[in-house]
Amino acid sequence: MRIVLCDDDKAFVQQLDKALQEYFQEIHTKCPEIACFYSGEELLADTGAKDIVFLDIEMNGIDGICAGSVLKKENPESIIFIITSYAEYLDEAMRFHVFRYLSKPLDKQRLFRNLRDAVSIYMASTVKVAIETKEGVHTVLASKIIAVQAQGRKVTVHTVGEDYQSVQNMRYWTETLCENCFYQTHRSFIVNMEYVDDFDHTVISLCQNRLRAYLTRRKYREFKAVYLLYLESTRK
Repeated sequence: MRIVLCDDDKAFVQQLDKALQEYFQEIHTKCPEIACFYSGEELLADTGAKDIVFLDIEMNGIDGICAGSVLKKENPESIIFIITSYAEYLDEAMRFHVFRYLSKPLDKQRLFRNLRDAVSIYMASTVKVAIETKEGVHTVLASKIIAVQAQGRKVTVHTVGEDYQSVQNMRYWTETLCENCFYQTHRSFIVNMEYVDDFDHTVISLCQNRLRAYLTRRKYREFKAVYLLYLESTRK
């Protein structure tokens, strides 16, 4: 993971850098690379990964709106936080699908809450899992798994590309898949909330109606709450 900071206020960049290092120290995780830039021109000239970006809207030269638009076109998977003191810039920023916005002065606890969500989304999009079948082992991104379905002793892993008959049982998949994105809706189904189209009290439609999963009635309220929270954390 590489985190990028871009703001022409060097003191604020130092403050944000220090806060990010403190966050990873608190969760007992090695701090990822943090790259600091002080203009939109410097940011766009950089050729490194831009997994999570903190971008100031108001900068001389190329401002954050322009830089963010270009950045998102070149790096569509980038998770972008915008930094602004003026709410009137938010509508413009939303056009290039920002993840969250932060206000100055920096609220460290709000930063930590939102950073936790961003890191969870990043991990879910990059974590690979091994699907063992009778024919061999297939490695896929967890984010490409639509759902896991049990039918008797047969366990099927439905992915965006194809379906696999897994020799691993449902307990294995419940323990393996990222809890932030996946939810066990029924003893026979684990679903990836990224692919949910719609649902009622008993059935969930997934991946443009490609698959329908059962939803236990007693889990409806909990699933609804978890799903809406997921949407909130990934809103663009």
